[in-house]
Amino acid sequence: FVDVAGNEPLVIARGGYSGLFPEGSPDAITLAQDISILFCNLQLSKDGGAFCITGSTLDNATTIEFFDPKESTYNIDGKDVKGHFSVDYNSEQISMNVSVVQAIFSRPSAYDGLDPILNLDSLLSTKNPPRFWLNVQNAAFYQEKGVKVEDIVLDLLNSYRIEFLSASDMGFLKSLSQKSNNTKVVFQLLNAKDVEPSTKKPYESVIKDIATIKSFASGIIVPKDYIWPIKADKYLGLPTTVVADAHKSGLEVYASGFANDFFASYSYNYDPTAEYLQFFDKGECVDGVITDFPSTASNAIFCFSNNNTLPKKGPTLVISNNGASGIYPGSSDLAYKQAIDDGADIIDCSVQMTRDGIAFCSNSSDLGPDTNAMTKFMSRSSKVPDIQPKSGIFSFDLSWSEIQKLKPHIVKNGDFQRNPANKSSGKLITLQEFLKLAKTKAVPGVLVNIQNAAYLASKKGLDIVDAVSSALKNATLDKQQVLVQSDDSSVLSKFKDNPSYKRVMFLSEKIGSVPKKTAEEIKKYADAVNVPKTSVIEVYASYLYRLTDVVKELKDANLTVFVRTLKNEYTSLAFDYWSDPNIEIATYIQTAMVDGVVTDFPGTSSRFVWSPCSDINNQFAILPARPGDLLKTIPAQDQPQAQAPLPPLQVANVVDPPLPPVSEASKPAETRPADDATPADDATPAADGPAASAATAELANCGLSAVAILVLATLLYRN
Repeated sequence: FVDVAGNEPLVIARGGYSGLFPEGSPDAITLAQDISILFCNLQLSKDGGAFCITGSTLDNATTIEFFDPKESTYNIDGKDVKGHFSVDYNSEQISMNVSVVQAIFSRPSAYDGLDPILNLDSLLSTKNPPRFWLNVQNAAFYQEKGVKVEDIVLDLLNSYRIEFLSASDMGFLKSLSQKSNNTKVVFQLLNAKDVEPSTKKPYESVIKDIATIKSFASGIIVPKDYIWPIKADKYLGLPTTVVADAHKSGLEVYASGFANDFFASYSYNYDPTAEYLQFFDKGECVDGVITDFPSTASNAIFCFSNNNTLPKKGPTLVISNNGASGIYPGSSDLAYKQAIDDGADIIDCSVQMTRDGIAFCSNSSDLGPDTNAMTKFMSRSSKVPDIQPKSGIFSFDLSWSEIQKLKPHIVKNGDFQRNPANKSSGKLITLQEFLKLAKTKAVPGVLVNIQNAAYLASKKGLDIVDAVSSALKNATLDKQQVLVQSDDSSVLSKFKDNPSYKRVMFLSEKIGSVPKKTAEEIKKYADAVNVPKTSVIEVYASYLYRLTDVVKELKDANLTVFVRTLKNEYTSLAFDYWSDPNIEIATYIQTAMVDGVVTDFPGTSSRFVWSPCSDINNQFAILPARPGDLLKTIPAQDQPQAQAPLPPLQVANVVDPPLPPVSEASKPAETRPADDATPADDATPAADGPAASAATAELANCGLSAVAILVLATLLYRN
């Protein structure tokens, strides 16, 4: 795993750690300095001042409009561009009056306006300047405006240690290629249809003339889709030969446009590490990547490339959430097969019952959100307050033959569509089929989740506990760990006489603590507890606020702790995780010390726990976020007021009444004895059943605030 020169690929940070802090700000530079080369997009003032800001104008990433409301319009490379241009101001005006802001609205705004635009001379004249890459933007435009860009750049090259010089203007680079001393000259290609200024040809044509590029440059920067094109449906196409052709000619290749919080392709399943590995491990390795999140790129190189795994994984369990439900429809056969292929330690089945007594896997008894039941069985919609406040189409009102006609659907995570090519792929499977799959594929363990047992027994005449017990007994899972989960303590009590089963109590509500008495009460019914992730680490305005004592208090009672639900999408991640799901995983495992993670994307968590970097003592450990640390870096006026702690978990919240007997009168006709003539009355509104410990047992697992976008740096720790 090396580039064309036999070295590890370079990580090149655009403006420092610009995925969190404004481009070129001191914090952005400091966070990225040890793991990357600083990439500076050059803009020049009318008196030759050199500043680092991406783009043709100052508008997108600075406060220039507050200093000067008036805009100008200039023609740059054949296009009229309107805005505020650095060339209209002198160095002092820019340095003294203009500050940097975050250019991407979904990123933290708390650091906007705190620091001036980065001045090259001020940075590079310091005692320990960062490794530096100078990228000259719009050279011809500055020359037209009377700014001697060539002389300015040569002066910078002679005054400071600049390792790389690049530009998108071939003529400009040719004029400097013999004068650059030890600085590598790299030609930057822009979007395929954009026109190269000196040849007046589109870059998609220029790239075909490798020999000419080689005559004045040692490498090329290309947008990443030059290497791995994205098709119209947003999936990866076949790779091009750009890297191989360039390497054959002796040119290095640097791919640009990487950012954890930019959607790239459905092929990556919102996993930024998977995208980097596509450029490192698939085909010829690129020589470097230009990114807003340098730690993720660095971790991909040192922790995950070349299938870099431990001989034995760490102890933390990776537990699927309805299979690999981020990739295929949840609880479908394909989701379970994907979870197995992705290395899940435990695959899960939330058991639902059909009207005719068949146990099958589905996230909820309401089939509306996860299947096409609304179009197939709209007339069967009903309201069951014991289950949920809204109307639904419930599995216990349909026969298995009817449910088999349904197509499962992938559920979006907020506004993020998941794998649309397989939106309705796969089929729902029975509990028996699920257990057979687990046994055949030798999955280390299964988790069977039992919901609504009291209601099913008393109102529908369905014994879900017996259905699960019989299925597990008949499956003879002698080599698999079996976990039985429920939010109902009385359900868990039914399995206490089978010591080979591990009982898991599902806690649906967010809590801030677990008093000793409550933990001891849980221990009477369960061996483990499944808690929401925000009960473990509290979040405020997309920042990690504090670590609770929930895990410690449960472990003090000798209870195993699982946390749910981890997702890849950056909007599900607090800023402290830098839009990188690996950092969230590391935080729950290393800081919160949980015993298992429940995830929509088992492959992401499995890759982490098998990586040498999951070991905190490894030279290249992926370090966890520390709750509260990032909050301390924002200005005092933006600091939150002290937040009241989440409520403690009380005994009354975990102890349920005994399960009612299975009502023969409520049984559907097809499940009752032949001489039982009592009619079923599915249309009758359900009366209130026994109180349940989870007030709303089947609320969907919410992600964190859809406001989140991420954070911080140097999770790559080096001794």
